[in-house]
Order: sequence, then structure tokens, then C-alpha cells
Amino acid sequence: MEKTKRTAQIALCLSLVLMLLCGIVVSAVQTSGGKVVMRELAIETDSGYTMSAYLLIPKTATADNPAPAIVTSHGYLNNKEMTDANYVELARRGFVVLAIDQPDHGDSDVTPDFFILAPDGVYQGALALSRMPFVDRSRIGVTGHSMGSWSVNAAIQADNLNETPLIAAALIHCNDPLYQDAAGNFANPYGSRDVAVISAIYDEFFGTSVSADGKPLSSPYFMETATAQTFLNFGRDPAQSEVREAYTEYREDVDGKDTLRIIYRPPIIHPWSHFSARSESYICDFFSKTLGAPNPIEPTNQVWQWKEAFNFVGVIGFALFLCSFTTLLLFTPTFACLRAEEAVKPMRVKDKTGMLWFWLSLLAGAVFGSLVYLTLVSMGNSMAVAQGEAMGLGLWSTACGLFTILSMATYYFAYGKKNGLDLAERGVKLPLKKLGLSVLLALIVVTVGYGLVFVEDYFFLADFRLWTLAIKAFEAPILRYLPYVLLFFTYYIASSVATNCFNYNSIGGKANGLICALFAAAPALILPWIQYITYYTTNHMMWFQKTMADPNYPMFVLWLFPIVLILFGSTLITRVIYKTTKNPYIAGIINALIVGILTITNTCTVFVG
Repeated sequence: MEKTKRTAQIALCLSLVLMLLCGIVVSAVQTSGGKVVMRELAIETDSGYTMSAYLLIPKTATADNPAPAIVTSHGYLNNKEMTDANYVELARRGFVVLAIDQPDHGDSDVTPDFFILAPDGVYQGALALSRMPFVDRSRIGVTGHSMGSWSVNAAIQADNLNETPLIAAALIHCNDPLYQDAAGNFANPYGSRDVAVISAIYDEFFGTSVSADGKPLSSPYFMETATAQTFLNFGRDPAQSEVREAYTEYREDVDGKDTLRIIYRPPIIHPWSHFSARSESYICDFFSKTLGAPNPIEPTNQVWQWKEAFNFVGVIGFALFLCSFTTLLLFTPTFACLRAEEAVKPMRVKDKTGMLWFWLSLLAGAVFGSLVYLTLVSMGNSMAVAQGEAMGLGLWSTACGLFTILSMATYYFAYGKKNGLDLAERGVKLPLKKLGLSVLLALIVVTVGYGLVFVEDYFFLADFRLWTLAIKAFEAPILRYLPYVLLFFTYYIASSVATNCFNYNSIGGKANGLICALFAAAPALILPWIQYITYYTTNHMMWFQKTMADPNYPMFVLWLFPIVLILFGSTLITRVIYKTTKNPYIAGIINALIVGILTITNTCTVFVG
């Protein structure tokens, strides 16, 4: 076991180096190597709530030399860090950037009425920028992805009430532009502002229409809609106007100002557009042209990908920390009794029946998880709870955990018991003292692990993430939603028991853990494959939302994207810790806590009661 200890010591040092490297590189990219000052703000809005935001100020922006400024906003169930490509690239080009947490998201306040104040964030951001002495009030732009563009459109409508508008340019990103007035007539609500739209060809939520025979049409048909054509024709009836095309700049004189309209159509899906170099080039090009970039850089010259790459290095470091720190704690007097006397060996499968049980149990779990997913997350999301996403994913996790327990029990009584499977010897049965120490050890590991996340945030304004998976710091009020974390315990503990006490065997040799991890992640792979193969081949999704009253199936499928890595990685973590402990509960509790906290800190929280 001394070799195990030395290996864990080396791995712990490596994990800390990787997390430190993440912070250093992310900070360097966000600040353009020190040319941009980045701060986190808590803004007291005119609407009465506190809004969290990142403010990026190029050092060239001063009271004597005010710079153009842009508000960036994330979409539904996300947070300000999700707009990192925008704030990194726009700040590089000399723009002051305010990246906001929308109300009820991130570190902003939970407001009394989501549908009244949720669209308010972008306008409050524009107001905040207009009061900063280093901002040119005549050159303020706004953009937001998905729900963020709902907020952009709301900001335009609020700004139209001002005698002197604040907003000079707007980019609608993966949402639909305004094209009617309050009475439903064709109109140009944007007035003389320059406006662009990024409409992903395979958007799951926007760009929809209805065919002549009443059938729903999705985003691939967007350019044929009245929405697109009225927008590009500056509010005129499309039936009496020329047909206009994507990627073409259309200019007209509006109230004495040369005004721009353009639609970009990248062949990508909705969530990929805020992680796309192509979409980012459109954003940089549009605002550079309309607001004037103080530091002109080619739109395709982008560095935000380095930030994303090293954010993922942080994820790897964090996972490595969980394994190595847990292992080293086992060599302390308090937790030494939890350490196995020697590294756990895989069980030998005696016959073809045993092999069949192995493969069928993995397949059954993957099929069950796939079949019940949409039903259970729809049920949880429809409940009158503060976090519908956490409830939905929690219910699914619980159901999958119960199915895993049933599967293990069936295997044990039908085959395993009479073929030598000893539950105590494999670690399924533990003395109460050891179980209590397992819980304590897991709590210490998670607390210290998240402590490092807060250190990363404090010193570098960085976190550990990959696309929509984010391990980030959070404000104290989020702790009131910790009860949702309990919904994840059944699955992650049961999964650890199944992966290690039942399925750690000679099948697959050294690849046994990878096989278990792939089957664990299978539901999160199968449903998106079906959805998007169908969408790309037929221009229609397998699961879509027919009306606003129906479950939002496309959104629920998108929730699976980060879960692929979560399920795969958590399974491998359980195997590493089990080999040293012969105890499946330590890793199961650690994973449940991490995934639960990750879920409640990266979603929308609504006011209940």
C-alpha cells in the first residue's frame, strides 16, 4: 500500500498544479494578458433586485477616452460564465463589457415573479453601463443567447420609451427578432438601431413557423417566415416586399440614420452557438462595424478557446484531486480502518451465464434510463418547486438508482449468491462505524474540493468547466436548495455498488471500468443521437414542443449533454477509490454531493411561496 500512497501523493500534487494552471491561463486570457481589468460586481438595479455581473474594462477606456460598451447575457438555466467567448473577444477589441447573471440565475437575486423580471436584466445592464464615466453613452450595444435575447428584445421595448435611447445596436442570438407592433401589425420596433440575428439552422426552440396545411415547421425553414422577411425589410409586409437572404447586409435610412439589418445562419444547434467560433466571429464583426472597435482585430482571430481548454484542465485536476485526496485521507489514523489491506482484485466470471448476467444488467440499466428519462424530467420540471431542472433530474436519478438496486438484488438471488458472491467480502455490507466514517470522509473531500473552487474564483475569477458542465463558486443563499441534492444519492451510491461490488470482474480485462462507464453514460448518449440524427436528416426533431403548454422535450434532451461526462467520469472515480478501500459508499456519496451541488448552482431558481 506504500506504492498506493506515493502514487496518490504525486497525483495530488499534479491535481493542484493543473487547477493552478487553469486559473493562471484563464485569467491571462480573460484580461488579454493584463490589458483588460476584470471585476465581479453586485449591481443594485432600478427594478429593486441585486444583479451579479462581470465588468471587463480595457485599460484604453477612460473618462477622457470613453469606449463603446456591450451587455452580454446568457440563456435560460445558465449563468454569466457561459458568455465567456463574448466577453473575452469583445474586451480584446477594446469594448467595455458587462456580462450579467439574469435575475433568478447565477449569483443574482431570486425575484418574486420570474416572468416579469426575468427579461429585465439586459436593460438594467445597459443602464448601469450608461452611468460609467469610461463608457461612450452613444455607443452601447446589447446581445444575449436564447433567453438572453428575450431580454434584449425587452430592453429595446423599454428603451423605446426613452426620449434619448441608450441602445445603439443589438444582436439577437438564437431567438427571434421583433417584427410586429402591439396591435400585431408588421412593424420595425428596433427603429434606427443596427440589428443582427444569429439564427442557427438547427435551432431547437426558435425560428419556427407553420406550413400552409397547418403543420409545424422548425428552424431550417426560418428564412421563409414572416418573422425573418419582415425584419430584413425593416418592418414592411413581406407579401409586398422583396425576398431577402441570409448573410446579406441590408441598409436603409431610418430617421436620418443609415441602418443595418442582417441574419446569419450557421448550420449548428441552439446550445452550440454560444460555443462556436463561427457565431463568435459574427458577433465580433457586427459590433466592430456598428459601434466601432477601439482595437480592431479580425473576427476570426479568437483566443477564447484557450480559456475553454484550460477550464477543462481544471475539471481534470478537480477529478484527480477527489481521487488522490480521498486516498491520502485513508492513510490518516482517523480513516485508516477504511483502507483495504491490499488493492481489490476483479472477480473471475465462472461461466457463460455469468457473462450473460453482466452484459444484460448493463444493457437493462441503459435501456431503462433512456425510456423513463423524458417522462420523469417532464414530471419534475412541471412541479411547483424552486428548481424544476434539479427536481426533474433528481427524480430520474432516483428512479435509475432504484432500478439498479432491483437489478443487483435480482442478480444476487438468481445467480450471484449460489456462485460465491459474498456481499460482506465485496464491501456491500459494512459495519455501522465504517459507514459513518465513510460519510465523514466524503463530506471532508467535497468540502475541501469546493474550497479549491472558491480559491480559484477568488484569485482568478475562474472555474472548472466544459461547455455546459460547470463546477463553480456560488453565493451562500444557494445552500437553501441543498435538499435537492438528496435526490441524487440513490443513483450514485447504487451505481458505485453495482460498478464495483457486482460488475468489477474479469470481463474486458483492464477495460472493465471503461465498459461500465460507457453503459452508465449510454442514456445520455442514446437520446441526443436519436434527436439530432432525426433533425439533421429530416429537418424535424424526434421530440419537439407542440405548444407552450406541452413539456419542453428539446430542452430536456439538451440537459443530457453535460450528463454524458458526469456519468462517465463519476463511474471511473468510483472504481479508482474502490480499489483502495473495498468500500463503494465513499465514492458514491462524493459523486452524489458533487453532482447535486453542480446541478443546483447551474440552473434557474424561481420564487415559491
